[in-house]
Amino acid sequence: MLKRLPADIPGMVIVQHMPPGFTAMYAQRLNKLCAMEVREAKNGDEIHPGLALVAPADLQARVVRMGSRYTVSCQPGDKVSGHRPSVDVLFSSMAAQVKCHMVGIIMTGMGRDGASGLLEMRQAGAYTIGQDKESCVVYGMPCVAHEIGAVGIQASCENIAGVLMQHLKADK
Repeated sequence: MLKRLPADIPGMVIVQHMPPGFTAMYAQRLNKLCAMEVREAKNGDEIHPGLALVAPADLQARVVRMGSRYTVSCQPGDKVSGHRPSVDVLFSSMAAQVKCHMVGIIMTGMGRDGASGLLEMRQAGAYTIGQDKESCVVYGMPCVAHEIGAVGIQASCENIAGVLMQHLKADK
């Protein structure tokens, strides 16, 4: 999905459930494949256009507003929804902190991590996208999010980038 996005995409933070050591390699691989810069997040990194930050394994990632800027906080913490990093932690922080247009996307995965946080984002005015059942390897997280009303629109993995870009162009 990230390969289909332009270099000047609004800044983003990604939570991928992976063990320690793998998120840095994952970010490096994505950086080679994508037009935008992709790297593993470090505590205090500023979120800006053209940058995708991958939450480091075994730390909770949150978005923090500092005036008109946004940074990422990567700190130790308890597992939430069975995970560290947890999508719920990231999405909940966005719902509470982000005061500009925001988008939440939930994709294939087991369990319910991210569903509650995505609902908080949607209730705070975010545009929310969930991967559809047909294109998911595991239709767990997106299914729960859809069932609780957190998903505004469903799309296939192949079409999520296009749906996102269409929304961003219409939102200008």
